[in-house]
Amino acid sequence: MTEFTKRSIQIIASIPAGTVMTYGQIAALAGSPRGARQIVRILHSMSQKHKLPWHRVINAKGKIGLQDFDSMTLQKMLLEGEGVTVSKTGDIDLERFQHHPEPKTGSIS
Repeated sequence: MTEFTKRSIQIIASIPAGTVMTYGQIAALAGSPRGARQIVRILHSMSQKHKLPWHRVINAKGKIGLQDFDSMTLQKMLLEGEGVTVSKTGDIDLERFQHHPEPKTGSIS
């Protein structure tokens, strides 16, 4: 597993209930600002194994990115169950619900 993948998994796992992060935001924090599609791949292949809160990850426009009706409905239901307001078209207010983790700082010796 690459360092990028490990960091991405840690970031996704730490998204608090009732908040969301974007694919690109996670990629940038994990060290690859242009790696949003890699986050999609990680979620697709590793969510179940690592018990990741996949439903808390949305696209940069603040929308549920899943196209499949059943998957979109499930993600909407899971987010609403955590208190996130989702419009009928899958829009989420990033100003209100986007999680911005504190940057990790190294210890000063």
